[in-house]
Amino acid sequence: MSNVALIGLGNMGTPMSRRLVDAGNRVRGFDLVEAARERLRDGGGEPAATAAEAAAEATAVILMLPSSAIVESVVDELLAAGAIGPQTLVVDMSSSEPTRTQALAERLAAEGIAFADAPVSGGVRGAERGTLTIMLGARDADRERAHALLAPLGRVVDCGDVGAGHALKALNNLLSATHLWATSEAMQAGMRFGLDPEVMLSVFNGSSGKSGSTENKWPNFVLPGTFDSGFGLRLMLKDMRIATGLAEQVGTPSRLGADAVDLWAEAAEGLAPDADHTRVAEWIAAREVALAEPRDE
Repeated sequence: MSNVALIGLGNMGTPMSRRLVDAGNRVRGFDLVEAARERLRDGGGEPAATAAEAAAEATAVILMLPSSAIVESVVDELLAAGAIGPQTLVVDMSSSEPTRTQALAERLAAEGIAFADAPVSGGVRGAERGTLTIMLGARDADRERAHALLAPLGRVVDCGDVGAGHALKALNNLLSATHLWATSEAMQAGMRFGLDPEVMLSVFNGSSGKSGSTENKWPNFVLPGTFDSGFGLRLMLKDMRIATGLAEQVGTPSRLGADAVDLWAEAAEGLAPDADHTRVAEWIAAREVALAEPRDE
């Protein structure tokens, strides 16, 4: 049994905590939302009153938070409280900025604290089933320990040194967002022509148009009208901006990526702040209807 602290018990953190408990770990967790802390208790974990309390006896601290800024704030809180030290492995499973991740790792290394980044793909269902793809960025000395910790959550892929996981996650989500937008436009065109959407998806998934959007997002969240993938539109947009920013930093600016960011930003302005990212398909459909309506001269 390992003592694991999990900070951030949202859509992903809660099912991840249950997988860790089922693997035989003692899991103490914290979230600002009281209901999330109670869900942790229901799943066999132990809610804590603060992040520092959750981490106080932990050999590993997992962070599942919305942004680099919040990750850094929580780490500062843990350091100030003496809740993490040389015995602790800190793993940032958030979608953070790669360069800020590297800087944070260097700061913790100066304190003798091991740090790895391990963002995920696979959504809430993947977290529930333990089938996430986990993109691990770690120093060689910490890699084996990180693998052992994260194995109950899914397939751990070694991506390189610290920061590599966050870089790859952002680039993955830029691709994911771009093909969801393109798929949604193609689906709208086909349905207006009179094609059956399920037939369209069947053909796409047996042809070169196949993607995560045609295999998962459209059949499971868009066509049923649930739009409940568990990943927010604004989080997707944040990751897209990280990816295009990274491309700029390394001297390979992404023209298509920049256009995709602009389109998603336009959709974000027209949708609720807590909208699921799959609602861009609904927004695109509404936009197409508006564009097709006759205008008064």
